[in-house]
This record gives sequence, C-alpha cells and structure tokens, in this order.
Amino acid sequence: MLELSPAEFRLLHFLMTHPGRVYSRSQLLDQVWGDHVDIEERTVDVHIRRLRKALEPSAHDRLIDTVRGAGYALRAA
Repeated sequence: MLELSPAEFRLLHFLMTHPGRVYSRSQLLDQVWGDHVDIEERTVDVHIRRLRKALEPSAHDRLIDTVRGAGYALRAA
C-alpha cells in the first residue's frame, strides 16, 4: 500500500496527468498548492523527495526526473 500525504498525492496526480513535460517549482506550486499560497519553492523539493521515497519499494521513484535548472518531470512511458 502506498501512503502519501494529500500534497504528495496531488503532486503525483498532476505529474501523472502531464507526463514528459517539465514543470518548474513555481509552476508546481501554482498547480498543486494553488497560486494563493505563500510558501517557499523548496517545499516542492521536499515533497518530491518524500514522493520518491514512497515510490522506491516499487522502483517507480526512477520515473520522476529532476531537470537541472528547470524543474521536475514524470518520465513518459
């Protein structure tokens, strides 16, 4: 069973519905948390790290790519 926080679930869902596209931290904050929140962009890094850790047992953590200087993407199948 995969245990995710609500934010991690929303992040995974967003990435899964937009595979192959790179999103910046700012874009992910707007799409996942909403543009009305005032939180640090590094919050995305923390949630990506937690999401990867949760996906690690099934080896699906490797599907989340860090695109240096650009953001994150879910690898398209």
